[in-house]
Amino acid sequence: MPVLVLSPEAPSLADAVAQSVRDGVAAGELVPGTTYSVYQLAELLGVSRSPVREGLLRLAEAGLVEIRRNRGFRVLPPRAHDIEEIFGIRLALEPPAARLAAEHGTDEQHTAIRAALNTMATATDSPSFWMADHAVHDLLLHAAGKPRTAAIVEGLRSTTALLGPPTTASGRTLAEIHAEHVPVVTAVLARDGAAAEAAMRTHLQATAELLVATLQRPLAPGTETG
Repeated sequence: MPVLVLSPEAPSLADAVAQSVRDGVAAGELVPGTTYSVYQLAELLGVSRSPVREGLLRLAEAGLVEIRRNRGFRVLPPRAHDIEEIFGIRLALEPPAARLAAEHGTDEQHTAIRAALNTMATATDSPSFWMADHAVHDLLLHAAGKPRTAAIVEGLRSTTALLGPPTTASGRTLAEIHAEHVPVVTAVLARDGAAAEAAMRTHLQATAELLVATLQRPLAPGTETG
């Protein structure tokens, strides 16, 4: 079996297993097309088979592995098409929701969105930044009155993180990502629905293009997800 390390920062054992397999693929320790044993993976990571199976199911849903009954799991190469499909869904959901958040969000909700954007600007590390990034998108969707859409988008974001490295791997800085969110939030706070929708569309399209470009070239060993 390859050399894999269980992440101590993951929120659950299943998440840690999924991330260790993802990191193993990125580092070349797990080879696409090869079948690996669930039992050996559990032993290697020092956990029971239950979180291993749960973590692998999440990866299978993301399209990174194929569960092979009574044989283990096979690593699948991530495809740019998966990212394109995910962002096609997000583009259908989030820009019109940004318009609704601008036009119908309460003053209290707008204050929370502004605070999350400020947290992005002052974040001193990547985990804090990405948490604030998630918060901005989630708060916008809730301000639009779309809690179910918020849950769908959160699932899509989790799948995206498993499929490949963040856009920072292509040289995009956290400051640049923050700057893309500024016109969205500015328009929302100004209750300019059309501008909020257009800015969100521009942000998501730029992110999708960079993720696809990054995924289409070989991943460097040790590449991290965001």
